[in-house]
Amino acid sequence: MDILILGAAGMVGRKLAEALLDTGRLGEGEIARLTLFDVVPSDLQSRGAVAVETRAGDIADPATVQALVAQRPDVIFHLAAIVSGEAEADFDKGYRINLDGTRLLFEAIRAQPDYRPRVVYTSSIAVFGAPFAEPITDDFVPAPMTSYGTQKLIGELLLNDYTRRGIFDGIGIRLPTIVVRPGKPNKAASGFFSGIIREPLAGVEAVLPVEDDVRHWVASPAAATGFLLHAATMDLAPLGARRCLTMPGLSISVAEMIAALREVAGDDVAALIRREPDATIRGIVAGWPRDFAPDRALAAGFTADASFQDIIRAHIRDTAAGG
Repeated sequence: MDILILGAAGMVGRKLAEALLDTGRLGEGEIARLTLFDVVPSDLQSRGAVAVETRAGDIADPATVQALVAQRPDVIFHLAAIVSGEAEADFDKGYRINLDGTRLLFEAIRAQPDYRPRVVYTSSIAVFGAPFAEPITDDFVPAPMTSYGTQKLIGELLLNDYTRRGIFDGIGIRLPTIVVRPGKPNKAASGFFSGIIREPLAGVEAVLPVEDDVRHWVASPAAATGFLLHAATMDLAPLGARRCLTMPGLSISVAEMIAALREVAGDDVAALIRREPDATIRGIVAGWPRDFAPDRALAAGFTADASFQDIIRAHIRDTAAGG
């Protein structure tokens, strides 16, 4: 089996690649080659029987994408994107990477004769805009209020249409905000959700730019990896023409996150959170969904985290292990 990961140097892409290398399998298939692509090269190496090929380039460059697809991978994980805050700040770059890159990928697949791979597309709950139902059901109409959400929604529509036309076998998974992200903060507007946990656990002060009653839909890095692996191997026929699903997660407020941090790590750690309101971040967050009833995804076998305390403990274990 030949697998391609676009966006392999990002946090979720790396964890996905590591999971595949750990087992050497995807479902019932043994992996022969794993191609890792991003704007910067991955540092993962071949392991066991899996040959790792690392490539770096621009997802919005037609020749680059065509060369990747010319290898005719059996499964393509499309995680390559710029994050929400950056897409909002740089209109042209957001559409170039998040939309044009996706369309170029789909067209490169279409140009290959007798080729129909499984395509797993990472979308986002940013495709939904206010006013929201509480909770948001699978029948709630996507109407994004950010450029990032708009770009992801267009990608979903393209995926549905190219799948309908038999060009590939696609599934889109709308990821919750992933918490706790390891490493340094990124430019995502949602980055503070990880920061208020990650930094205090490392003994560093964290800035909280929104009120404590802000509520959001979150999942752990491990859950996100599980979503991707399941999407790549599940039977997609029961989904019919609606190939994009909202992933399960936890609906949790900032206050509840801080309480969970205090429960797991103590008062001194929680005290490292400093409140510093940011009108820009608050404005973006105001347009985000808070709670979902992801019945289609649950029926299809997707599972998420049991509690936010479990997410924090998993982050502590991963950090101790160097993950």
